[in-house]
Amino acid sequence: SRRRHTRSDRDWSSDVCSSDLGVTFYVVKDVKKVAQENKVDKIDYVKLEIGEVSGVVHDQLIDCWNWARKKEAVTEHAKMYIETLEAITYCEDCHGQYRTIDYGKTCPYCHSENTYLLRGNEFNIKEIGIYEDS
Repeated sequence: SRRRHTRSDRDWSSDVCSSDLGVTFYVVKDVKKVAQENKVDKIDYVKLEIGEVSGVVHDQLIDCWNWARKKEAVTEHAKMYIETLEAITYCEDCHGQYRTIDYGKTCPYCHSENTYLLRGNEFNIKEIGIYEDS
């Protein structure tokens, strides 16, 4: 069979709940909706983009996925892949950018705490791989 790719337009950053199982049910729901909209019967894989400071534990999410995907025929055999997005913080005082994981809230350039997270808290469905009949 051939594969086709589609994408969900939903930004999950504000919808991520504290439970990886809860997150998994949101993913299954969205994937099922995209499959229905595209008249697809079988999903091959789901690729997520998850920020490294999102609070989502990848191994737990995959374990939850491997359980929850079996609850829907369309996702029953689908694999999950995760791309980690680097967390970057911006300093408003010196306008520098730096890796959040390495330095936290304190800017390594000017030592200010007048900083905010630019990226790294995302949770997005990046790609859905679909089986098509040949």
